[in-house]
Amino acid sequence: MEYGYSDLGRRNRGEIVEVTLSGTGPNVLLMDSSNFRAFKSGRDHKYYGGSATRSPVRLPIPSNGHWYLVVHFGGLQGRCRYSVRVLPGPLPTIRETTRPSLAPVAENIASMRGEDDDQAAVRAWDVFISHATEDKDEVVRPLAHALQSLELRVWYDEFELRLGDSLRRKIDGGLARSRFGVVVLSPSFFAKNWPQYELDGLVTREMTGEQIILPLWHKVTKAEVISFSPSLADKVARNTSDSTVEEIAAEIAELVGGTSSQ
Repeated sequence: MEYGYSDLGRRNRGEIVEVTLSGTGPNVLLMDSSNFRAFKSGRDHKYYGGSATRSPVRLPIPSNGHWYLVVHFGGLQGRCRYSVRVLPGPLPTIRETTRPSLAPVAENIASMRGEDDDQAAVRAWDVFISHATEDKDEVVRPLAHALQSLELRVWYDEFELRLGDSLRRKIDGGLARSRFGVVVLSPSFFAKNWPQYELDGLVTREMTGEQIILPLWHKVTKAEVISFSPSLADKVARNTSDSTVEEIAAEIAELVGGTSSQ
């Protein structure tokens, strides 16, 4: 298998690896030392990233350590030039207290209410729901309808996508124009590229200092979330094993502030 790689050296958690691509879309993968060795030898390995649908690709460093950036085509024919640079971090986090608090996110909401009219008009949705298809029936669809019933404007694919739509453009528009992102973290989420693409977009927005990601854990443990993304595991989250969909929707609606005028 042909591939290219960049040795990023020892990096700090929260730094952003930015990959600029020229050519047909490859897989862009971020790996630590042990997984890079496994990748080179053809053994099972774990990585962050996936198929690149646009350039640049930005991937957050999930933990302190030695990291590698790999670009390859997964056995498909293709040619691509790329360049790599590392942007400073760390990502802002919300640390858990005795009673998990969403106050930092609420402060962000308050600041949004002070936006001028032009800025406010850009925010077409209150909440963007990032999820894996496998979680629709049990969690995501009921949550989307519950949030709508509480008068929130919800970007959810079944509400927004129509036959013939460009999936990437519609998702990019939802990510850019939503005030907050509910990320449904599950085993299926961890295994899919599109949900991780959406998460990358939300993380990139948080690099400006906004607190916009609202994690929802579904059938995952803290150890599994840490393995996927230590920075996400550090955020205050709600868990479907502890709260009903209705309770979660009510808390989100109270946090976001119900109906917001445009």
